[in-house]
Amino acid sequence: MDYQPRAVIVGAGPNGLTAAARLAMAGWSVDIYERAGWAGGAAASSAEIFPGTIVDLGAAGHPFGIASPAFRSLDLESHGLRWRNAPYPMAHPLEGAPAGILHNSLANTVAELGVDARAWTRLHGHIVRHIDEHVENALTPLVRWPDRSVRLAQFGAAGILPASQLARAAFRTPQARALFSGSAVHAITSPTKPFTSAFGLLFGGLGMTRGWPVVEGGTGALIDALLSLLRSHHARLHTGCEVRDLRELPEAEATIVNLTPRQLLSLGGLELPSHVRRSLARWRYGSAVFKVDFHLSEPVPWTDPRVGQAGTVHVGGTVEEICRAEGDVGKQRMPERPLVLACQQYVADPSRGLTLWTYAHVPHGYVERYPGEVTELISAQIERFAPGFRDTILATHATSPAELERWNPNLVGGDIAGGAMTGLQTLLRPRLSPHLHRLAPGVFMASSSAAPGAGVHGMPGWWAAEEALSGKDGAARKRGPHR
Repeated sequence: MDYQPRAVIVGAGPNGLTAAARLAMAGWSVDIYERAGWAGGAAASSAEIFPGTIVDLGAAGHPFGIASPAFRSLDLESHGLRWRNAPYPMAHPLEGAPAGILHNSLANTVAELGVDARAWTRLHGHIVRHIDEHVENALTPLVRWPDRSVRLAQFGAAGILPASQLARAAFRTPQARALFSGSAVHAITSPTKPFTSAFGLLFGGLGMTRGWPVVEGGTGALIDALLSLLRSHHARLHTGCEVRDLRELPEAEATIVNLTPRQLLSLGGLELPSHVRRSLARWRYGSAVFKVDFHLSEPVPWTDPRVGQAGTVHVGGTVEEICRAEGDVGKQRMPERPLVLACQQYVADPSRGLTLWTYAHVPHGYVERYPGEVTELISAQIERFAPGFRDTILATHATSPAELERWNPNLVGGDIAGGAMTGLQTLLRPRLSPHLHRLAPGVFMASSSAAPGAGVHGMPGWWAAEEALSGKDGAARKRGPHR
């Protein structure tokens, strides 16, 4: 009988399942261990929060999911995955002025930007024309020489800048400035920070090409597609199995761990070189989110009705207001007018029912000063741009940073990015090394704390699996129980 290498995966979130799928398709025997009673991690959905609806418990919109080289290679559509786009990928409402609207094409977007049309085209044109190459560069670990270095050079100079600085220098209209800065804040840090322009450029470019879709039937359906693929390759999923010590796991050529540094360092049986352990101990977690879902009697009554046709809405006002709110969060203060990201999934996928998915950026581990504080702040922000919104609310469901972490321990203090997306942590995750995903011989890291970072795109898991397949680290050595 031919020899079959074996892998064990700790954590059945999108990255762990992607790593498992890559190895299973390469002919490996794969076992996946998950502490929860279900697979999916933060990519899960529920039909139990509001009657007759589907609510995404974590991730909602997926601009990088639809563009992910890993998901394309796995051909998840053949396992039932369906992407659904709203008429507009994103909108950014403004008080007393038309909203900024990101269309599904560059031409339609700039048609509404007036004096900023030329500048918007200059910044985004090459990204739109070569979106797949730019995405592959963005989702490739920095230590690997990119196949498309010309595209990286085109992107690099502008991407390094703080988004607020680039927005003010390049654009004159509040719509263009807000569209760009709102996209940049998906870094979950202030747009005054370096490298945030990279997020603004990529999220804008994706919206104008691939869209910012939702998954038909809920984000959990993406996990269902991954599980279907894994079953077809005879991988085994073990739920309700919390791994506290790697010595409890079967002997394997590769152990791929979908955990952030805090959980990794608490594992028994993980023999790390001292310099790796020191690097992981220095890991910084970032700002948090406070999630509130709304069950509505009717769609949100936005002042600019076009906003009602957008899949994602950035509710934060002008670039100055966004910087003020994110600056407060960075100083561990709760802003009076927080930046709110809202997903109107019912526009793209009516099967979800009338629910509005939202979260506000809040300080790490934020505890409300009184019950319902953040729900009120989010409602007030939306009401500014949609008078009468409160009258449409049938029920609310709030999830604090602490509750997010209890639900999924990778969301440390409510940090959904697996660690601050600032400074070198943006680029070198989790540490400076020619093999970013390798922690020790035969042990690899696949969470959003590893390159290329957060998002439901599976790429940290993909690269961890590639590292295991490459054999560069001597992964053929087996790690079993100590004797």
